[in-house]
Amino acid sequence: MTKAACICVLPHLHGVGGPVSFRARLGAGLAARGVMQVDDPHDPALDAILMIGGTSRIGDLLTAKRNGVRIVQRLNGMNWIHRKRFTGVRHFLKSEWNNRLLALIRGRIADHVVYQSQFARTWWQTVHGSTRASHEVIYNGVDLNVFSPEGEGERPKDFIRLLLVEAHLGGGNEPGLENALALAAQLARRVTQPVELMVVGEVPSGLRASMHMPTGVRVNWAGVVPRDQIPQVDRSAHLLFSADLNAACPNSVIEALACGLPVVSFATGALPELLAGGAGQVAPYGSNYWKLEPPVVEPLADAAQEVLRHQEDYRAAARKRAEEYFGLDLMTEKYLKALVG
Repeated sequence: MTKAACICVLPHLHGVGGPVSFRARLGAGLAARGVMQVDDPHDPALDAILMIGGTSRIGDLLTAKRNGVRIVQRLNGMNWIHRKRFTGVRHFLKSEWNNRLLALIRGRIADHVVYQSQFARTWWQTVHGSTRASHEVIYNGVDLNVFSPEGEGERPKDFIRLLLVEAHLGGGNEPGLENALALAAQLARRVTQPVELMVVGEVPSGLRASMHMPTGVRVNWAGVVPRDQIPQVDRSAHLLFSADLNAACPNSVIEALACGLPVVSFATGALPELLAGGAGQVAPYGSNYWKLEPPVVEPLADAAQEVLRHQEDYRAAARKRAEEYFGLDLMTEKYLKALVG
């Protein structure tokens, strides 16, 4: 009888955010294939360790590697916003330390590196050079039966709902909310229907109070929404604005596409490759986004109007894109091959 593969996923994650969602989804996919998952990196049955980013448990990784355990690292982008705007001393030091850990594992310990997008791979190789580890790109995936155009949630007929979904809109991510408000304001001046900006995610009370609310835009502060309700939220919107600059592969984008929700974004990070095939529109930023200079919003509003004018075509293309590239089964099979061959 063939021995079942045994995998340890580190670090142990809790709360909200992309890495937490990824771990839960991959865990479910591996379990469905009979893969044993353990928490102890010293388990004698262990075949491989999957690192979601980095960990301070370098000694555990080195011990496992000496014992013949395969080390696979999954990489997002790098922490960078803290270098461009003040986010607090503690946040700055934590971000720098995490970058060092990520680079150390990638360069010295990992046997194989999984990048979340072509953009992420190019970024790491440009900054830190190539490594001896083999590497590949595996996009994030979602359950296409759960994240589907079919189900509860319906687009309003008497107003346009622009959706923003981010786990945290603080700690340097404030420009994302500012840009979403600016986009909503532009749309409100251009379309005949009222515009609502629905903000899903944690927004610090001080940030919310400091935001200038544009005329003609209703802001729906939905707060943190349980993960199982996100498909319903996606199905209730006309358009998702992906606000994160230089994002590697945002789960909010993958989830939206699977629900048939088109996406608009500035042309930064992996968004141009994710939204290929008519799944949405990207617009030029208009200034230096690496320096967090203010963008030019008008081309983004043009892109949003284009999607709204041809809503059904873009919705069909979004779902098709998800079915071809962002399914959970496809992602799980690729990770399983990367981990145990």
